Amino acid sequence: MARVPRRALGGFAYHVLNRAVRRRAIFLKSGDYAAFESLLCEALDRVPVRLFSYCLMPNHWHLVVWPTTTGQLSQLMQWLTLTHTCRWHLAHGTTGTGPLYQGRFKSIPVQSDEHLLRVCRYVERNPLRANLVDRAERWRWSSLWQRGQESHSVRLEMSQVLQSPEWVDLVNRPQTGSELSAIQAAIRHGLPLGGREWTRTTASLMGLSAVARPVGRPPRQE
Repeated sequence: MARVPRRALGGFAYHVLNRAVRRRAIFLKSGDYAAFESLLCEALDRVPVRLFSYCLMPNHWHLVVWPTTTGQLSQLMQWLTLTHTCRWHLAHGTTGTGPLYQGRFKSIPVQSDEHLLRVCRYVERNPLRANLVDRAERWRWSSLWQRGQESHSVRLEMSQVLQSPEWVDLVNRPQTGSELSAIQAAIRHGLPLGGREWTRTTASLMGLSAVARPVGRPPRQE
């Protein structure tokens, strides 16, 4: 049976991420991070989706966004990744050497309740979890750092929860094993992340699986 075409519908939050090909570093110096942040601002001006959280890591990045109309997410990400690839190769003198990213970006629909906050927390905890900093808000290239500044160079959704001092403390506390497992399974298998009924309904709407598929080939039918 042919796979149902994937649809990124408007009116849903998404956890979006992409990695460099062969997981090599794409942010080699502060200028690389700053260039991507600037490009992200340009992308949001072109396609005005709501940006809740983001984090740039040495070989990948995460965004938590909320497009209002169907097609906005694909439009935003296609422009962002293609333009970043072209500008990155030009800046590093590697034009014509192949792709920068390992493939198409991943986009995980997220229910707009406590699941959305858990994903934002997961995204902003990335540098702390990777031992790049001793406090999550000290990682310069993330929304958590941005919200601690008097002015934001990246336009962020002004959520009272995400702007509160309590949020900073929460991000710095480890997430539970069940929270991490659920988020990582959603990323690995492309599953919607939310309550059981919401996940089933959303998966049907978007042509996604509601449960993780087994790894490997299906058993041979005799």
